[in-house]
Amino acid sequence: MTDQRRSPLLPLHLLLALVVAALALGTAPPALADESRISWAVSPATDGAPDSRSWIELDLDPGAVAEEQAAVSNLSDQTVTFRIDAADGYFTDTGRFTMLPSDQESVDAGTWISAPESVTIEPGGVAVVPFTVTVPDNAEPGDHAAGLAASLVSVGADAGGSSVGVESRIGFRVMTRVTGEVSPAVEIESVATDYRLSWNPLEPGTLSVDTEIVNTGNVRLLLDGTVSALGATAPLVAEDASAQELLPGDRRTVSVALDGVWPLFAVGTDVTVAPTVVTPDGVDPVELAPVTASATVLAVPLPQLIVLLGVALILAAVLAGRSRSRRRIEQLVREAKEEGLREGAGAAR
Repeated sequence: MTDQRRSPLLPLHLLLALVVAALALGTAPPALADESRISWAVSPATDGAPDSRSWIELDLDPGAVAEEQAAVSNLSDQTVTFRIDAADGYFTDTGRFTMLPSDQESVDAGTWISAPESVTIEPGGVAVVPFTVTVPDNAEPGDHAAGLAASLVSVGADAGGSSVGVESRIGFRVMTRVTGEVSPAVEIESVATDYRLSWNPLEPGTLSVDTEIVNTGNVRLLLDGTVSALGATAPLVAEDASAQELLPGDRRTVSVALDGVWPLFAVGTDVTVAPTVVTPDGVDPVELAPVTASATVLAVPLPQLIVLLGVALILAAVLAGRSRSRRRIEQLVREAKEEGLREGAGAAR
């Protein structure tokens, strides 16, 4: 059963687009909808109404069951039947949370969620959908990620004109921490550096640093840290960038461009990762001991060497010119003396 009622439109910040997966179909089934005229929102709910949470964080023992609710809002002007999906969740390379598409089988927390298969909502209405999270008795301690979404399949056409269905999902995270021994750990697996010269000899170059970081523990980590080389320093995660979270077993390549680095033949780079353990309640996060790795890249100061070579050639030319002038003057003086001696000898006769 679902509790359906009309309510004002939900704020847009409650939306979290999870997955848009294109599924090739031989023919479009009758259930396909014209999604171009349909919009909807999904958010966590409490006591039959949307609440202030952006997603759901649970802290459960193995074998425990939690009852939760999701509010699905039909923001369009037509009655719509939405399919309710749950699947394993993960973070993309850019740090955005998403969930497995419907054609991939979940093997973890996505299988712990039980919810109605679908819900039909009138125009402008809100349906509060109950669901349960059941943790298996043998669940591993630590963090497990899933997503719950309301989905809709719309009609489209591929480049060849064949009918296709486009599955769109909007939903939120369901993060479950299973109680037990928590073992946060992180490793820097590799550091790759590349130096780009500035051909202006009065300007330093740019050092590109790609760091592959692996969460080797069993809890979620929020990445932070620094990248430094020859006195230049930059944050591992820029202030205006998306937060970089790693689930257990995740690996992420973080790229940093470090400006103001002078080419001194060999440029040493230090990368420090200082992660924080994300707690289910968001209170008192635990900071791990920083992990550091280093790398060295060849940075030949070609523009500066060319300038030095040019200066050296000019100095050599000036010195050579002065030497030739001095020798010429000395030759003229000798010739004048000899001429004077010859004239004196002729007068004496």
